[in-house]
Amino acid sequence: MAEAIKVLLVDDHQVVRRGLRTFLEVQDDIEVVGEAADGAEGVERARELRPDVILMDIRMPGMDGVEALRRLRELDHPARVLIVTSFTERRTVVPALRAGAAGYVYKDVDPEALAGAIRSVHAGHILLQPEVAGALLSQEETGSGQGRAGSLTDREREVLGLIADGRSNREIARSLVLSEKTVKTHVSNILMKLDLADRTQAALWAVRHGMAE
Repeated sequence: MAEAIKVLLVDDHQVVRRGLRTFLEVQDDIEVVGEAADGAEGVERARELRPDVILMDIRMPGMDGVEALRRLRELDHPARVLIVTSFTERRTVVPALRAGAAGYVYKDVDPEALAGAIRSVHAGHILLQPEVAGALLSQEETGSGQGRAGSLTDREREVLGLIADGRSNREIARSLVLSEKTVKTHVSNILMKLDLADRTQAALWAVRHGMAE
């Protein structure tokens, strides 16, 4: 049986953490390994517990979710971060996604949908609603990766297109008949050549430059 997905809950409202824990404890493949009440504590707990996925609020006292995301990316084994928010405004969600979040859901999300979102980001997918993806695209600096598409190999272009399609490394490996290790190498090379920070930026870059459907 596959190892359970380790989840850390980061939210300043205890009732929200309790509700999320209640949702997730009935899932056979998800284990809540810890909680934190603000961004700073969340970073410290992530360092200690090494969760696979972090469910994190954006607005918290002290260190907020965006700053916590930046700190989390500095860890040796950064977790995938799923923003759980009650705010729908682009100006609230977009900075978190640009800081490295793998996606977001609302706090009134259906329990099964939340579990599905955790499994999805753990598998390497990016969860972006169309209006937020559009906002990210419009805010991308026009110079980011500009003119560097020619440095990509044909295989890297294939991998980039599949990243933009929301495929995980495992799914890309299966589709292209490669090992996951080889796919990870291609992803690292793509990010380096295009001067991008993560898969989210790579997916958006591919869309903006006509390399994805």
